[in-house]
Amino acid sequence: MGYKYLKFTSAGAQKKYNEDAVEILETGDGLLAVLCDGVGGDYGGDLAAKIALKSALYFFTTSEVQDYLERIKLTIDESNNFILNHSSGSLPLKNMATTFEIFFYKDSFVYWGHIGDSRIYNLRSKRLNQITKDHSLVQKLLDEGYITHKQAETHPQKNVIVKALGDNSTVEPDISKIKVNDFEKNKFFICSDGVSNLITQKELEEILNRTDHEEMKTELVKIVKLRGAVDDYSFIIIEKV
Repeated sequence: MGYKYLKFTSAGAQKKYNEDAVEILETGDGLLAVLCDGVGGDYGGDLAAKIALKSALYFFTTSEVQDYLERIKLTIDESNNFILNHSSGSLPLKNMATTFEIFFYKDSFVYWGHIGDSRIYNLRSKRLNQITKDHSLVQKLLDEGYITHKQAETHPQKNVIVKALGDNSTVEPDISKIKVNDFEKNKFFICSDGVSNLITQKELEEILNRTDHEEMKTELVKIVKLRGAVDDYSFIIIEKV
């Protein structure tokens, strides 16, 4: 069995730099995907995302650790250190950081790590579920009962994140794995908040239930552009075939 996948990234309509970075790589034993959404003003976010992406690909693929969850944790730690080392010597880069999604598909398991408010979704038997939970101020307010789901959708501080790669020397990502039933239809969707802030989960579910990846991409990009493309927007679609 192989993998069918697609990646896309674009700067927002009014953005000077695209601060998102995405990549998919077939390794010797599985499929690795990384998506980052940088923050930090000027070109700091752009640089943070690129550093995180390149270091993650390097550390994960060169590691000999057989426990993939442990390998993801070590990869995140090393990538975090790389960002901190680059930002420590330059005042304009002091606050650069990035969200971080790492995803590894091997045999019948998906292993993932998550920091920030980019997201990983799983479409299983035509139903879409969000795997990750946003590390954001709005999610924290929602969890603590201060706001409703309806209020969260339009909250003025929706883009404020409480965790990111590069914002602290000690990083606390969410890391887990999923057993994939090969007898069920599964797709995985990874995206930055430039997508998830403009497209509802119901709309995503309808689009991802299509069979052609290029059609999915075309529809996703069309909706984001029609709704202003206020932020950089990136996504990855993955399924086993």
